[in-house]
Amino acid sequence: MIYDHKYIEMSWQKKWSDEEIFKADIKEDKEKFYCLEMFPYPSGKIHMGHIRNYAIGDVIARYKLMKGYNILHPMGWDAFGLPAENAAINSNIHPLKWTSDNINHMKEQLKKLGISYDWSKELTTYEPSYYIWEQKIFVEMYNKGLVYRKRTNVNWCPECLTVLANEQVEDGKCWRCSSEVQVQEQYNWFFKITSYAEELLNDIDKLKNWPPRVIAMQKNWIGKSIGTEITFKIKESNEKLEVFTTRPDTICGVTFMSLAPEHQLAKKLIAGTEHERDGQHFINSILKEDKKVRIATDKNKRGFFTGKYAINPITGYEVPIFLANFVLLEYGTGAVMGVPAHDQRDFEFASSMGLEIKLVIKPVDEELNDPLDRAFVGSGYLVNSNQFNDMDNKTAISKIIEFLENNRSGKKTVNYKLRDWCISRQRYWGTPIPIVYCENCGAVPVSEKDLPVILPLNVKITGLGNPLKRSDAFINTLCPSCGGIARRETDTMDTFVESSWYFLRFCSGNYDKAPFKKEDVNYWMPVDQYIGGIEHAIMHLLYSRFYTKVLRDLNYLDFDEPFTSLLTQGMVCKETIKCPVHGWLFPEEVKDNKCIKCSADVKIGRIEKMSKSKKNVVDPDDIIDNYGADTARVFVLFAAPPEKDLEWSKEGIEGAYRFLSRVWRLIIKNINLFVEDVAHDEIKSVFSKEILYHQHSAIKKVTEDIERFQLNTALAAIMEYTNSLYLLNDKLSNGADRKLFVDSLETLLKLITPFSPHIAEELWRLTKHLDYLSMEKWPEYIQDFIKKEETILVVQVNGKVRSQLNIPRNTAKLEAMTMARENEKIQKYIKGKTIIKEIYVPNKLVNFVIK
Repeated sequence: MIYDHKYIEMSWQKKWSDEEIFKADIKEDKEKFYCLEMFPYPSGKIHMGHIRNYAIGDVIARYKLMKGYNILHPMGWDAFGLPAENAAINSNIHPLKWTSDNINHMKEQLKKLGISYDWSKELTTYEPSYYIWEQKIFVEMYNKGLVYRKRTNVNWCPECLTVLANEQVEDGKCWRCSSEVQVQEQYNWFFKITSYAEELLNDIDKLKNWPPRVIAMQKNWIGKSIGTEITFKIKESNEKLEVFTTRPDTICGVTFMSLAPEHQLAKKLIAGTEHERDGQHFINSILKEDKKVRIATDKNKRGFFTGKYAINPITGYEVPIFLANFVLLEYGTGAVMGVPAHDQRDFEFASSMGLEIKLVIKPVDEELNDPLDRAFVGSGYLVNSNQFNDMDNKTAISKIIEFLENNRSGKKTVNYKLRDWCISRQRYWGTPIPIVYCENCGAVPVSEKDLPVILPLNVKITGLGNPLKRSDAFINTLCPSCGGIARRETDTMDTFVESSWYFLRFCSGNYDKAPFKKEDVNYWMPVDQYIGGIEHAIMHLLYSRFYTKVLRDLNYLDFDEPFTSLLTQGMVCKETIKCPVHGWLFPEEVKDNKCIKCSADVKIGRIEKMSKSKKNVVDPDDIIDNYGADTARVFVLFAAPPEKDLEWSKEGIEGAYRFLSRVWRLIIKNINLFVEDVAHDEIKSVFSKEILYHQHSAIKKVTEDIERFQLNTALAAIMEYTNSLYLLNDKLSNGADRKLFVDSLETLLKLITPFSPHIAEELWRLTKHLDYLSMEKWPEYIQDFIKKEETILVVQVNGKVRSQLNIPRNTAKLEAMTMARENEKIQKYIKGKTIIKEIYVPNKLVNFVIK
């Protein structure tokens, strides 16, 4: 009987689907477990990274099901977004068709993997039945003051007539048409996430089962700082500059001010000056740069002098105001007081611009170079600081704050790096923002009775601007407040909004009276195990936490954190091949380490994340077709710990297939044993105890490793157990041993079920079981069977074996050392010698180091 993975997998997937064995219903008498992988964007094909994510989740879900939990394990589609719109432009296909076709294909791929999803809970975010509730929540947030609109700078392509994200700007040009990108101000909608900054930060302490790295990233993104807000008046102007600093003790060392080019005063300060055109060009060039690059420590510090001066509120000195590339609006107030003697970034900028570097803190026990060759950032006493001279700089902080407060030019305050969430997207394929604009009433939210605001499908997508702006049928409407003529908002929502609450919608399936039933979310939520890539560690998780707290305050929820435990899996990587002429190549484009297009030598072996652009992707369909879904699952689970990157290997795939084939042959070889009517005798023989030892040791190891998410070592234990069963198989004799051996084989099938469910179910059925193995109870180990009565203790003297002792297993160290020391053979080596060291490895070895 051969292992026909194609027939087996198709057969069991149909059985599971037809009988809905993974359908989730509320069972108040059972403890629930909600297992969720981050839902995918339907880009067209499942890739190996998806397989790894979903396989990890499926092991956990199936394991918990066998442990007796009531499982919710759903799947859906994050279906709005720019890629669909780009596909529509490039291929002249509507985003709805492109996305729905991709969903159908990816769904079939997921089913081929045998993931234990409850497909009755499936959701798609482009459905009005989903986004109607998102619009309703938007209106409620608006009425509660958590939504507002303001003008911000955007990258504008005059050719495509559209707003571009920073990553769509390449060398100052549009990534699609190569036109010079302009920076414009326009209105955008924001969620007031900063209102929840302190709670988001404090509640991190509740996330006990989140990876420390993610916790640190969340804390850093929120970025709480306790410091001082200081007001600098601008000379010959009514304007003022507000800065936030954690070092008010250095205020007398300010020799310049630096503003983010996005700052609201940036254009005002250069307006009407002879340098206005150059200043505007500087602003535009900086705003097109990636913000991560701007703040990089090795990035050249660039600045533009505005021609204006700020007045130091303590010294009265006039200091020049610069626009600077290394200052971001998102940090502090978007304005920074430059103290080059005591901040290395300011030192580098001042040095490059020829600005004064004024020392105001001197160390007590150290002489500084004169002039300074780098910033001094340590502690000391104040100099050049007016009335605060000679004070310890830590003591001076409170005195300086007191002075600023008395003169109404500063105050102690708390600052957050976190900025409000801009949800406006100037594109078509997204959830319409439910706002209309009336000449009499201004911006007015759409009435609840008129929701959803349906995204029109009869639009032409050309790549020139937002097609909603050209749809009169969509734009023209009546004001919900006064009934007058009004126009609809044409911006759509950031797709992060959809992913910030989808896990709640899963709890109630396609409920049509509300976003979800409160009793359902009270039963299923929070998500017990959430699984996804580290790239979502900040924005998606932070927004989901924020949205959950908002829904709590809107009386939808009774809890405030959505995810109890988080697992962030590593990437799937593969070697790349690069030609110096033609760039990245597929393997079939290489022969004898040369590019077949130009015969140039290629570089092979750089391991990178699988990516279509780098042509190092592996088609999962080919693997499933040639080796089977179970093989694909075993490979991605065994090749590396879940949190680490996984390196693709054809040898690894073949090894996984060989392992499953060995399991298959072992069961088939012993298939007749499953019908023998042999009762258990009393367990007396050494061989019986050996069988039980291997069986219960495997149960213990696999169970503990799954609980720790060490799925690779759990599989290694199953492989080791399989090897042990092959060896035991050759020693089978009496009926009692055969019965114990059958129990051990059944244990093997139960242990591999979460990892390779198709082959396990097929072998379970072939061994005359009529029920579903997936629904069987997870085996439990008995500690007494894991103990061996005796073990051999090797005794060495100076590293050479001199004797062996049979001793009770797990003998205490003192007792084992005494037995070894008193052994007759050992005595003749150590008698009259000095033992300078004793080494003990429990149950294995003693070594006496003598001289």
